[in-house]
Amino acid sequence: MFGRLFPESIFPRKLSPSAERRLRLAQARAEESVVRTHVDNALMFVDTLAEEMSFDRAIDTYIRVMGIPEPLASTVATRALVALGQDLVATRRHPRDSDQVAASDDELRPRLRLNDAENRQRSVRRA
Repeated sequence: MFGRLFPESIFPRKLSPSAERRLRLAQARAEESVVRTHVDNALMFVDTLAEEMSFDRAIDTYIRVMGIPEPLASTVATRALVALGQDLVATRRHPRDSDQVAASDDELRPRLRLNDAENRQRSVRRA
C-alpha cells in the first residue's frame, strides 16, 4: 500500500555522499543549537531561582522539568556548570581591591546573565 503512495523514484533510500555530508552538517548545527538554547535557559533558571535554591539543584530541576533525556541532559548540565565556573574563576582571579581580606558571598557568586540569550540571538549571523 505504501509502495504505491511513496514510490522509490520520488523518495530514494540512498542519498548521494555530498547530500549525506550536508545532512550531517545540518543535523550537527541543529543539535548544537538545541544544546546552546537549553544551556542558556538553564542558566536563566539558575539566576531566577538563585534566592530559593543552589545552582546545581536548579540545573537538575530544569533538566527534570523540561524532560531532557540522557545523554543530552549530561551535556546541558556540564556546559551550564562550565559557564557558571568561568564566571566564578574570573571573579576570583581579578580581585577588585588588594586590601580586601575576605570576599563576601555575593562576590563569589557568578554574575546574572538574564539578557545574555537575547543578546546572543541578536548577534547570530545566518549563513
